[in-house]
Amino acid sequence: MVLKNNKKGTDSNLVGLTPKMSDADFAKFSKLIKEEFGIKMPPSKKTMLEARLQKRLRALGLSEHSQYCDFLFSPGGFERELTQLIDVVTTNTTDFFREPKHFELLLRTVLPDLCQRNKRPLKLWSAGCSSGEEPYTLCMVLEEFTENNRNFKYSLMATDISTDILRKAMNAVYPMSKVDVVPMVMKRKYLLKSKDKNKPLVRVVPELRKKVDFRRLNFMEPFPFKDQKDIIFCRNVVIYFDRATQYKLFQKFCSTLSKGGYLFIGHSESISGMELPVRQIAPTVYQKV
Repeated sequence: MVLKNNKKGTDSNLVGLTPKMSDADFAKFSKLIKEEFGIKMPPSKKTMLEARLQKRLRALGLSEHSQYCDFLFSPGGFERELTQLIDVVTTNTTDFFREPKHFELLLRTVLPDLCQRNKRPLKLWSAGCSSGEEPYTLCMVLEEFTENNRNFKYSLMATDISTDILRKAMNAVYPMSKVDVVPMVMKRKYLLKSKDKNKPLVRVVPELRKKVDFRRLNFMEPFPFKDQKDIIFCRNVVIYFDRATQYKLFQKFCSTLSKGGYLFIGHSESISGMELPVRQIAPTVYQKV
């Protein structure tokens, strides 16, 4: 399919009009998104998808969703556009020290327990890391723990399906308002203010940025690593999957956890009724048995 600039599409965008998507095209998009990414896309999400795809229509010079659908499902288009589509579809909402009780439990209970039972470096995974606030929060907590436990070593992998959001995470630049919740002692150690006083921005210090191994990962594909993790944070991610997909993913996480390792999930998520080799130790925190 040849992509051309389309004057009608340009004029439509200039006046703020959003092309309507047919039910047939939405059904194709919905099926693809579920199969490739595990994300459920019910009919109630049609208007949202219409709006979010506007950026791709403009970038490709298209005026109708049907044209985009034809391109996406063409052999060359599928390979070229799939990663762009997931950047459009995914919702990336996160904060530093989100659900703070998790980090309190990590510092006071989980890390001392794991260090007592393991003499090797601990392996952590921030699954669905979004723009990086979660893995950098983990790093801050881990570095604080290291100050009183000099022999403590760790590695931290952070993954997300969106290449665009991973670039932002690796850049590690955030609005000043984003770090209000970070304790002052940690702000001084781990965050740098912009030299431009007109830009209220901070950046994570390079020492902390080097600690995080960012990778792209689609949960629907086999995990491309063999080592087991001692701690997995996967919070507020599986809410976008149906129950069957959630169960399969939690099974994969449990098989990736070391015995006695810990799984942290989001406050709006549940594994109730799922047969998994874990025991609950706190709300939304589980230990592999």
